[in-house]
Amino acid sequence: MLPSIEHRIAVELNARPNQVAAAVALLDEGATVPFISRYRKEATGGLDDTQMRLLEERLGYLRELEQRRSAIVASITEQGKLMPELARAVALADTKQSLEDLYLPYKQKRRTKAQIAREAGLEALADALLNDPTLTPDTEAARYVDTDKGVADIKAALEGARHILMERFAEDAALLGQLRAHLEQHGMLVSTLVEGKADAGAKFRDYFDYQEKLREVPPHRALALLRGRNEDLLRVGLKLPQDLAETPVAHPCEAMIARRFGITQHNRAADKWLTDTVRWSWRIKLALHLELELLGALRERAEEEAIRVFARNLHDLLLAAPAGARTTIGLDPGLRTGVKVAVVDATGKLLDTATIYPHVPRNDWHGALHTLSLLAKKHNAELISIGNGTASRETDKLAAELISAHPELKLSKVVVSEAGASVYSASAFAAHEFPQLDVSLRGAVSIARRLQDPLAELVKIDPKSIGVGQYQHDLSQFKLARSLDAVVEDCVNAVGVDVNMASIPLLARISGLSATLAENIVAYRDEHGAFTSRKTLLKVPRLGDKTFEQAAGFLRVRGDNPLDASAVHPEAYPLAERILADAPQQHAAIGQPGAFSQLQAAHYTDDRFGLPTVQDILRELKKPGRDPRPAFQAVAFKEGVEDLKDLTPGMLLEGVVTNVTNFGAFVDIGVHQDGLVHISALAERFVKDPHSVVKAGDVVKVKVLEVDVQRKRVALTMRLTDAPPKPDASQKPVAKSAKHTPAPAPAGGALAEALARAMRQK
Repeated sequence: MLPSIEHRIAVELNARPNQVAAAVALLDEGATVPFISRYRKEATGGLDDTQMRLLEERLGYLRELEQRRSAIVASITEQGKLMPELARAVALADTKQSLEDLYLPYKQKRRTKAQIAREAGLEALADALLNDPTLTPDTEAARYVDTDKGVADIKAALEGARHILMERFAEDAALLGQLRAHLEQHGMLVSTLVEGKADAGAKFRDYFDYQEKLREVPPHRALALLRGRNEDLLRVGLKLPQDLAETPVAHPCEAMIARRFGITQHNRAADKWLTDTVRWSWRIKLALHLELELLGALRERAEEEAIRVFARNLHDLLLAAPAGARTTIGLDPGLRTGVKVAVVDATGKLLDTATIYPHVPRNDWHGALHTLSLLAKKHNAELISIGNGTASRETDKLAAELISAHPELKLSKVVVSEAGASVYSASAFAAHEFPQLDVSLRGAVSIARRLQDPLAELVKIDPKSIGVGQYQHDLSQFKLARSLDAVVEDCVNAVGVDVNMASIPLLARISGLSATLAENIVAYRDEHGAFTSRKTLLKVPRLGDKTFEQAAGFLRVRGDNPLDASAVHPEAYPLAERILADAPQQHAAIGQPGAFSQLQAAHYTDDRFGLPTVQDILRELKKPGRDPRPAFQAVAFKEGVEDLKDLTPGMLLEGVVTNVTNFGAFVDIGVHQDGLVHISALAERFVKDPHSVVKAGDVVKVKVLEVDVQRKRVALTMRLTDAPPKPDASQKPVAKSAKHTPAPAPAGGALAEALARAMRQK
């Protein structure tokens, strides 16, 4: 028998089975991952949120595996075919794939040619020829000709026997495992252009004549190939080197089938018939089946990696540095429709709106400056947040002139990503929040707020609309949504929220709270005023003790008890009070790290609270409600560089990382088109994972290597000593069997080539 689910997960996590068992019990009781990882460290032995997410995912998979195992055992038992050896193999199958391989011969299916042949009594013929190759096929088959059973002649008899053997070969679990392993190890992913589609498939030209070992194909390349196939621009298949040989050679998979069933070539009467049966089994049944399966597995692996990259980028974006609680003017740039303006106060409350027309066709530059200056003075604005869409740089120039003309206003300007702002504007929540406000002006509000607090604003938007993934529309939308929702939940709970200021979407992401409970909290707050303590939350309709336990530690209430504004859980208040009793000035010591420097954490442990909890409380008392996000830093785009035509190779610029993929990082340098820093140009050293060097939201210095205005592509490098390619550098074709593995950055035109390839893959 296999080890228990808890033991298997423990091995994968490099944890102890009792840690996993405790975590599983908590999950089964309804506890959330953020709550367990933050407030149940003693029970789980300190499993963090990353480990807990993996545990939760594997727990679901392994439980599904056990359910499927039970169903398969029941089905085979019902058929009266569960022999001891098969029962043992089923009990030891540790993946869904191996389980399905074993079940394949017993699975209920439509009548096959092999089943029809068995019904005609031809299985005896198949067994006779397989067991005794000295028999003459035609002579032996003549005994089975029976028109009443549908066997019209010798040819029909042999064909039926062949179908029986082919099905038997194709449903042999051990053989399937061997063939699958061989293809995984030696298989080549091959791609060619669909005839006549060269122009339509130009973006896939790297794959018009392409080969790469299946096990070496990176996720982003796999998704590109599969997208090309789905769009009927590429033919993609799985081949072995022997399939690609110019002259016929012995096929290893056919040899494996023959060995498995003792078929050899000794020029006996039935040898050729059996050898042909092996060849047909491979070419007609097994090759296609395994190709579909392995390409499906490749897609699944690529999807998982793409989802992981998306989730990591989203995590970095949500935990980007907030500019803080300052009155902000949000500018949603536009040309013909004007620039939408919204002013929000330090809490994000909308104060004022306007529409200005500084750009073509109206060109009311001075009128726009006058309107903005009046709004800034009227509301004592400190920040200007500018969306990075159409007319962004032109609007950025307008803001710069405003700041220069009115130094007394002490304004600062920042360009922010407006990805998803239009989605928020048209959402039901935005309509409820601003029912009388024009949709376009709602976008300006979002742009202002996402500078103040990116996390609080971005949670209002479907994570898939934020645009920090690769091939996101090709992925399983269910898996993507599940992963991204987990990221949002983890980020919101890592920061915590002020219950008296948080929106419904933000509250709904708190551990234990649903959308309905979030609405109830806001409704109670609107009716009764601000919450004065965490205990008051228990008065909210449908918010019971279990929900309070899950949520309270992540909700901040600035009232009479300073602990309510910290991450100390109410269940641990007695412990915190004991610690405070030993600190000078007691409650006044909260927020003064030195007041706790002499206290020994081990002194405060007891049967309920162990060392991890005491250490967490001490850290929280030193810096209550601390924000884990970094300090705010604004990018300074270079003046006069507003369009692709303004870029020249060798130019040094500052930009902000907008997206990190497996092949590099995309950087906004203020020209309406992100440039790509290929993985080979991220650092002077070899880089295996771009995330180890940069993350979404980082401000970086880059050098322009190459600009393709026509195709709107910019090649950048963070290795500032790299030289741009020479003007006459020609682009070389991609080698037919290029391995495409990351390598130290090439120089000059070769680097530009690598960058261009990666940009096409995006």
